[in-house]
Amino acid sequence: MKQIPNIFTLLNLVCGCIAITFILQNGITIGADGQYIALPEKMWMASLFIGIAAIVDFLDGFVARLFNASSEMGKQLDSLADVVSFGVAPSMIVYQFLRMSFVSDVNGLNTPVIYLFPAFIIAAAGAYRLARFNLETTQSYGFKGVPIPAAGLLLASLPLIYWHTENVIISNLLLNKWFLYALIILVSGLMVSTLPLMALKFKNVTIKDNLPKYLIVLFTIVAAIFLKWLAVPVVFLAYIILSLAFKNKTT
Repeated sequence: MKQIPNIFTLLNLVCGCIAITFILQNGITIGADGQYIALPEKMWMASLFIGIAAIVDFLDGFVARLFNASSEMGKQLDSLADVVSFGVAPSMIVYQFLRMSFVSDVNGLNTPVIYLFPAFIIAAAGAYRLARFNLETTQSYGFKGVPIPAAGLLLASLPLIYWHTENVIISNLLLNKWFLYALIILVSGLMVSTLPLMALKFKNVTIKDNLPKYLIVLFTIVAAIFLKWLAVPVVFLAYIILSLAFKNKTT
C-alpha cells in the first residue's frame, strides 16, 4: 500500500515522457523560402499529457495522505517526475515554438541551433525551484515563487492557444522570437523568485480566510467559459496578482 503513491508519481513522469514524444513528432509544411520543413503539428497532444500529469501530480499527494504513506523517498521522486513533466516537456514546447519562429523567416533554416537553447533555462529554473522547495519547511499554505506545475501548465497551453485561435495577432505573437525570449525570462524568473504566492489548499471553508482562493476559482470558471484556452495565461496572471494583493493570506 505504501508504494501506491509512488506509482502515481511515476505515472506523472511517464506522462511527461509521452508529452516529449509528441513534441518531437513532426508534420511537414512549406517554409517561407519554399523548402519543405518539419513542424510539430501534434504538439497539442503534449499539452494533453502535461495536463494529465498535473492531475496525477495532485492525486499522488491525496493518495499518500489517504494511505498515510508519505515518505522522504516519495517527496524526492515527486520532484524528479515534476522536472520532466513540468520542466523538460514545457521547455521542449518553447524550443519548438522558437524553431517555428526562426523557420518562418527568410533563410530561417540556417539559424544556429544555439539560438533555441534558451528554452532550456525553463527546465533549469524549475529544477532549482524544486530543490529549494524540498529544503523548505514553511511552504504548506503558501509558496515562495511560482510552483513548477503552474509554470508548466502555462507553457503547455501555448500549442492549444496557437492551433485553436482565430486571432491573427495572438498566433503571430506566439511565433515572435522576442516574445518567446521574454516569456522564458519571465517564467524562469518567477519560479526562482521568492514572491509570496498562494497554494490552493484550504485550512477551512470560510470566505474570510480563503477569499483569494475563492476568487481565483471563480475567475478560472468565468475565464474558461469566455476565453477557452486563452484563459490559462489570463488565470496565471490573475493568480500572481491576487497572491500579491492578499500576500498576508498566502502563508
